[in-house]
Amino acid sequence: MDNLTEAAPHTRSSTPSRSRSVWRTVWPAALGVLVAAATVYRVDDGRDVAPVVAASGLVYLAAAATGRPWMAWAAFGVTLPLITIDKFTEFSATPWILALALVLLIVGLATRANRPSDGMLLQTTAMLLLGATAVVAILLDARIGGLVVAAALLAHAAWDLHHLRARRVVDRSLALFCAVLDILVACFVAIVSVTA
Repeated sequence: MDNLTEAAPHTRSSTPSRSRSVWRTVWPAALGVLVAAATVYRVDDGRDVAPVVAASGLVYLAAAATGRPWMAWAAFGVTLPLITIDKFTEFSATPWILALALVLLIVGLATRANRPSDGMLLQTTAMLLLGATAVVAILLDARIGGLVVAAALLAHAAWDLHHLRARRVVDRSLALFCAVLDILVACFVAIVSVTA
């Protein structure tokens, strides 16, 4: 009887821990699915998703420039309304996202002496590549531009998964959320672009 009494608390205490672990995986993935659905809503030209490519670089740069992983979520919070306005009006979010990246780069360089840089050069390079890809994709025809957007999002999904595994630069929740978002949107954009 004593063995059963001792075993019961151990079993009970491991269940909440397991539930928390599952929750940490489920909510970012579920949010990624939800944001992906909102992103592709009414999209018939893959180039319309180009601002998401630029934003995907910005969130990582925000974390690297400030040295605070949670700043990636804050940057996402800033880019979301910009991309939403872009989606439903003539407003172009990409130049604003690139301007924000420049501000973050300046902040990162100015404060670098006070703390070690966690991949600042690497994240800046990624931001430059993703920003340039977003701009080029917009200038191409619908089919090729859309496929460029899809390829960039898939490449960024690999970037997300690398950071998820490495547990560096951004919070794991952001990396998982972003990977799900990027993969789903990339698949949708590729299909729309090929069938256009």
